[in-house]
Amino acid sequence: MVRLELPEIETLRRDLEREAVGKKIKSAEALVLKSLPRHKTRKSFEDSLVGAKILSSERLGLLILLRLDNDRTLVISLGENGRILRAATKDKHTDDTVAVISLDKAGDLRILDSNGTSAIHAVPNEDLASVLPDPSHMGLDLHTKPVSWVEFGRWVLSKRMPLKLLLTDESVFVGIGEIYSNEILFDAGLRHDRMCTELSTQEIRRLYRAVVGILHDAIKYGGTSLADRPFMDLTGKAGEYNEHLSVYGRAGELSPRSRVPIQKTSFKHQVVYYCNTQV
Repeated sequence: MVRLELPEIETLRRDLEREAVGKKIKSAEALVLKSLPRHKTRKSFEDSLVGAKILSSERLGLLILLRLDNDRTLVISLGENGRILRAATKDKHTDDTVAVISLDKAGDLRILDSNGTSAIHAVPNEDLASVLPDPSHMGLDLHTKPVSWVEFGRWVLSKRMPLKLLLTDESVFVGIGEIYSNEILFDAGLRHDRMCTELSTQEIRRLYRAVVGILHDAIKYGGTSLADRPFMDLTGKAGEYNEHLSVYGRAGELSPRSRVPIQKTSFKHQVVYYCNTQV
């Protein structure tokens, strides 16, 4: 399963900032208790939310945090391929709906999960750290906290990993997975099996520009929606960055750089798409 990555989660965070922040939660309904691992009953989850106003929408790694004015935070992990959809309260729930949060005069926020990998927590702020990843185990989030290419280079050279594994390791970089790692390496002109410690200064700068540029563009186009991993924003609009993919999922098609077929291989249990211009 190809998981959601940083651009998809950031797209939803921005949507929630625009559509939910400042709204009061009128009611909440937990439909699947399995998706609420910290709550023993549906009522405890619902009581934690009803009457609270949403103060902010934040992203920490691949988690969405909705800060509430009752000294609680709603933490949402969408797992492999969950969704958050805005809908009219009168609309019928789909079978994969796990929770519904109704906003005062603003319809519903519905959390959907077809394979049971999502997790939703409504926790007091003093207990928030217990449901968040250890900061010391999180990598660079180049969208939230930009760094210079020099700092980036020091970070990369301090690791001893092939580039494909470097990009997809959450302790090195946040939110880069199967799709965007392939696009970044193609854009930088670097092979997946190159050791990061072998990169020249020029190659480090190319990799830095590729990481920052690909993530920026993917967010601009609302993430990537594919047949085997559909993604839609809060309004149900499909992500459009798939129309701008250079190599991912395009094995056999002509490379936009070399005009020879894009190749597909497996490396360390990960799928790689590349062309012969990558060195």
